[in-house]
Amino acid sequence: MSDLSPFDLPMTDPRHPFHVEHMEMALDEAHAAEQEDEVPIGCVIVSLERGVIARAHNQREMLKDPTAHAEMVAITQAAAALQSWRLENCVLYVTLEPCPMCAGAIVLARLPMVVYGAVDPKAGACDTLYHITNDPRLNHRAQVIGGVLADQCAAILSEFFAGKRKKKPTSSPER
Repeated sequence: MSDLSPFDLPMTDPRHPFHVEHMEMALDEAHAAEQEDEVPIGCVIVSLERGVIARAHNQREMLKDPTAHAEMVAITQAAAALQSWRLENCVLYVTLEPCPMCAGAIVLARLPMVVYGAVDPKAGACDTLYHITNDPRLNHRAQVIGGVLADQCAAILSEFFAGKRKKKPTSSPER
């Protein structure tokens, strides 16, 4: 057994208590999205100087906006909180690996670190399908840490979509 405290883990370790604490906040946002019948993805942005400066969840259905992903809403909130589009000393926590749109916004906002929970095999743009956040052709790169509370982050999505499939009406013969 190691004598290391959980706080002795390097920040690159997905088990670091700082990451776990903030991913739990992002999961709270995902649950809020689920209550609104939105795809349950949550995001939190932490300023290393000021603490949590943004908390958001998907709002595509409510806003009728295809860009209203949790990350996009949170980035807008964080920029307003800092009065700057540069989120240079912040960490973005999100329950699902960002898609290409959100990964592009992360690069444009100059976020230095992205921490996500579950991988996204259909649209993941940090590790899975694309590597937008660390593409050397772009003018900014973000460190990416995946797998923080991955099981819980994946479970809320799986349960949400399983519920949606159960609710689908069966086709009835036309009259």
